[in-house]
Amino acid sequence: MSLTALQDLRGRVALVTGGSRGLGLQMAEVLGELGAKVAITARKQHELEAATGHLKARGIEAVPLVCDMGELAAIAPMVEQTIGELGPIDILVNNAGTSWGAPTIEHSLEGWQKVLTLNVTAMFVVTQEVGRHCMVPRRCGKVINIASIQGLTGTYPEGMPTLAYNTSKGAVVNMTRTLAVEWAPYGINVNAIAPGYFPTRMTAPIDAAIGGDKTAAMAPMNRVGGAEDLKGVAALFASDAGAFITGQILAVDGGLTAM
Repeated sequence: MSLTALQDLRGRVALVTGGSRGLGLQMAEVLGELGAKVAITARKQHELEAATGHLKARGIEAVPLVCDMGELAAIAPMVEQTIGELGPIDILVNNAGTSWGAPTIEHSLEGWQKVLTLNVTAMFVVTQEVGRHCMVPRRCGKVINIASIQGLTGTYPEGMPTLAYNTSKGAVVNMTRTLAVEWAPYGINVNAIAPGYFPTRMTAPIDAAIGGDKTAAMAPMNRVGGAEDLKGVAALFASDAGAFITGQILAVDGGLTAM
């Protein structure tokens, strides 16, 4: 079979949480470009509308779903809505997340709970719902979790203190590995992408704290992540081209974690 055929996602349904901007929108784009119907979630209606318009302008069938993933009770109805509008979910991209910067002794419990709820618990809940209703019964599916190199290395070399975020992304790494083993008998692939520094609204405080030039210089490739840099790995993990890959965490970081 050709690589083109292996990467063909026509007839498949993808759900991308936090898909209205940044890395989520980048991955929604590539899944749609490969033929998948795409549902994207976000908290803000106007951002969803803009993102959906952007995807439709590229010929992608897209459905916007307003959902605050930090409100755990809202997740099951969102999954049901996705299935009702597009059909069973074949590809789940767990991208929604948040951060909180503060020295540990000053870190609020509210901030800790907010980060762990959205970055870990919400990911568990949506994955459980999609697995229960779509992937396990049909014995197929692709789960792509967005971790971070901060879940692998602890922090950026000159980064601000982000204990809750780094802890949450370490949890995502082991959630990925554990679930990959549990769901392998059902034909479900579970992998994670660990991005390095990509300029987004969430990472803006890091840029402000240490400067864009210093951020770029951290990586051996001497640049930050760009608007196309997650597309290749997302296509691999979401398609049959990666059928024998599961339980893996792939850093996309310009070589930073190789140092």
